[in-house]
Amino acid sequence: MELLLIIVGIAVVLAIAYAAFNYFSVKKLEEGTERMQEIGSAIRTGANAFIKYEYKIVAIIGAVVAVVVLVIISWQAAIAFIIGAVMSAAAGWVGMKIATYANVRVTNRARETRDLGKTLKVAFKGGSVMGLCVAGFALLGAVVVYLIFGLGAGQINDIVTGKAEEMKNFIGLPTNFTMTLSGYALGCSIIAMFNRVGGGIYTKAADMGADLVGKTEEHIPEDDPRNPATIADNVGDNVGDVAGLGSDLLESYVGAILSAVMLAGELFMHGKVMSKELMNSMMLYPLVFAGCGLLACVIGISYIVLKPNLSKNVHMELNIATWISAGVTVVAGIVIAIVMFKDIGGGLGDIKSEIYTAVGFRVGAFSPWLAAVMGIVAGIVIGIISEYYTSYDYKPTKGIAAASKEGAALTVTQGLSTGMISCMLPVVVLAAAIFGSYAIAGMYGVGCAAFGMLSFVAATVSVDTYGPISDNAGGIAEMSYLDEEVREITDKLDSVGNTTAAIGKGFAIGSASFAALSLMSSYLYAFGGVDLTGNLLLNLINPLTLCGALCGAALPYMFSGMLINAVAKAARKMVEEVRRQFNEIEGLREGKVLPDYKTCIEISSSGALKEMRVPCIICILFPLVTGFVFGPYFVGGVLMGATISAIMLAIFCGNSGGAWDNAKKYIESGGIEGEAKGGAAHDASVVGDTVGDPLKDTVGPSLDILIKIMSTISLATVVVFNNYNLFSALHLMDNLNLNW
Repeated sequence: MELLLIIVGIAVVLAIAYAAFNYFSVKKLEEGTERMQEIGSAIRTGANAFIKYEYKIVAIIGAVVAVVVLVIISWQAAIAFIIGAVMSAAAGWVGMKIATYANVRVTNRARETRDLGKTLKVAFKGGSVMGLCVAGFALLGAVVVYLIFGLGAGQINDIVTGKAEEMKNFIGLPTNFTMTLSGYALGCSIIAMFNRVGGGIYTKAADMGADLVGKTEEHIPEDDPRNPATIADNVGDNVGDVAGLGSDLLESYVGAILSAVMLAGELFMHGKVMSKELMNSMMLYPLVFAGCGLLACVIGISYIVLKPNLSKNVHMELNIATWISAGVTVVAGIVIAIVMFKDIGGGLGDIKSEIYTAVGFRVGAFSPWLAAVMGIVAGIVIGIISEYYTSYDYKPTKGIAAASKEGAALTVTQGLSTGMISCMLPVVVLAAAIFGSYAIAGMYGVGCAAFGMLSFVAATVSVDTYGPISDNAGGIAEMSYLDEEVREITDKLDSVGNTTAAIGKGFAIGSASFAALSLMSSYLYAFGGVDLTGNLLLNLINPLTLCGALCGAALPYMFSGMLINAVAKAARKMVEEVRRQFNEIEGLREGKVLPDYKTCIEISSSGALKEMRVPCIICILFPLVTGFVFGPYFVGGVLMGATISAIMLAIFCGNSGGAWDNAKKYIESGGIEGEAKGGAAHDASVVGDTVGDPLKDTVGPSLDILIKIMSTISLATVVVFNNYNLFSALHLMDNLNLNW
C-alpha cells in the first residue's frame, strides 16, 4: 500500500520542476524601458530586505518553539516542526521572488502587445510558480515526515501494535505519530501566521497611506510617481499578498491533509477502526488524494500556460483552469479510493460490513471519496457566492458604488451591510457539507471534506497570486508614464484578481472549519474526552467549557482589533510622511522632482515588524496558558467558540473588503454615469476601499490561521496540560462536577 506514495513523489517532483521551468521562462522575458527596470529593481530590493529581516525574527521565535516542542512533546515532533517551518518559508520566499520579477514583465508585455490574453499568460505563469511550490513543498515535507517517522522509525507500526501508548517523551508523558504530525503542521502554521500578519500590516499601511493622501487630498492617480508611498505599496503587494498568501494556503493545505491523517490514527487507538489495513488506508488516502490533485493542477495550469491564444475573457480562462483541476481530481480520487479500500471489509460492493460501519463509512469503499467530493463542491459553491458579493458584475458591489454618490458614510454603511449579509450562504453551505460528509464517512469524512476542498490548491493559489502581480504591473505602468491603454489592461487583470482573491479566502476559511473540527476530534481523543461507550464528549452546558467557549468566541475579535490597530498605527505614520514630503519638497506636486521612496518603505517595514509580534504571540500562548490554568475542557470550549466566531468574521472581512475595492474600480471604469476618477463619488469609494483594506488583506486571511494554529497547539500539548494544570492541582475540577 505504501507504494502509492510513489504517486505523491511523482506529483511533487513534477510540480517543483514545472514551477522551476515557469520561473526561469518568466525571468528571461524583457523588462521594458530603463524607467521600468529601475522601478522593478526598487520593488524587488524593498521586498527582499523586508522578508529577510522578518525571517530573522521568525527564526528566533521558531527556535524557541522548537525547543519547547522538543521538551514537552518529542524530538520527532521538534524535527517535524523544523521541516514544516522550512517548507512554509521556502514557498513564501520563492513566490515573492517570482512576483518581483514577473510584475515588470507583465507591464512590458502589455506595453508591447496591447493584448489582454498575452498579458494574462505572463501574469498567470508567474502566479503558477507560487501555486505549484505551495502544494509541492507542502506535500514534500508531509511525505518526508511520513516516510522517516511513520514508516522508518516505526511510529505507525507502534499504533498498530499498541506500543504507541507505551512511548514516552522527556517528561514521561505519552507521545505518538499524531504528535509528530502535529509538529509538522505547527511549523507551517508559525511561519504562515507571521508572514500573513507581518505582510498584511506592511502592505495595508502603505496602501492606506498612499490612498488617503494621494487620491483624496492631492487628487493624483493611483500609483502616481509623485506619491512617496507608491513604491512601498507595491512592495507590500509582494510581501503580503504573495509571500503571506503562499505561506497561508500552504498551512491550510497541510492542516487539511494532516487533520484527517491524525484522526485516522486516533480512531484506531480508541477502537473505532477495527482493522489495521483500514487504518493504514485511512492514513495514506489524504496524501495520495492530494498527490492526484497536484497532478490534476499541473494539467489545469498547463491549459493557460500552453494555450496559444487566450481570449479576452480573463475570468472564463481562469475558471476553466480551475475546473479542469477540480474535475481531474474528482476522477482520480475515486480510482484511488477503489484501489485502497476495495479489499477491506466484505469487498467493494459490501457497504454494510461491520468494519466499515464501525468507523462510520455508510457507502463502503466509496465513503472517503464522496466525503472529499462534498468538500470540493462546497468550496466551489462558496467561491461562487464570494464572486457574487465581490465582483462588480453583480448587484451588491454595484449597490456600494451607487451609494458612493451620497458620500463616504453611505459607502461604508452599504459595504458593512453587504459583508454581513454575505456570511449566511457560505455558512449554510459549510454546515450542509459538514453534516453530509459526517453522514457519509463519520468524523473521518469531515477531514476528507477538508483536504478535498483544498486538493487543487495549486490551481487556486496560481489564480490568487496572479492578482497582486497584475496590481504591481499597473503601478509600474503608472510610474513609468506609459499610455492609458497599458493601464487599462493591467487594471482589468487586477479587478478580476480582487474577485479571485476573495474566492481563495473563502476556500481557506472553509477548509479551516473542516480541519478545525477534525483536529477537535483528535484533541478530545488525545486526553480522553469520551463517554463510557467511546463516543466524543464536550459538554457545552458544563460551566468550565461554556466559559471557554465565550472567551474563545471573543478572541478573534480581540485579535482582529489588534491587527486593525496595528495597520492604523503604521498607516498614520505613513500619512504624516507623505504629507510632509508634499509640503516640504519643492516641485513634487508639479512632478519636477521625485519623492523620497526609501523613507516610506522603512516606515512600513518597521511598523509591520514591530506590530506583528504581540498578536502572533497571543494566538500561540492563549491555548497554552489557559490549558495549564484551567485544563482541557476549558480549552475545548475555547477552540469551539473561536472557530465559530472566526468563520463568520473572516467571511465578513474578505467579502466586504473585496466589494469595497471593486466598487471603487467600477466607478473608475465608468460604471456609474457621470462619475469618474477624482470626482466626489470616487473619493467616497476610496474611503470605503481604505476601510476594507485591513479587513480583506490583514484580518480575514489571518483568522483561518488563528483557529488552526490554536487547534494544532492544543492537540500537541493537551497530554501535558491534561496532567498538569492549576485547577487539577487545586482539586477544583471535582468541585465543578464537570460531568453533570
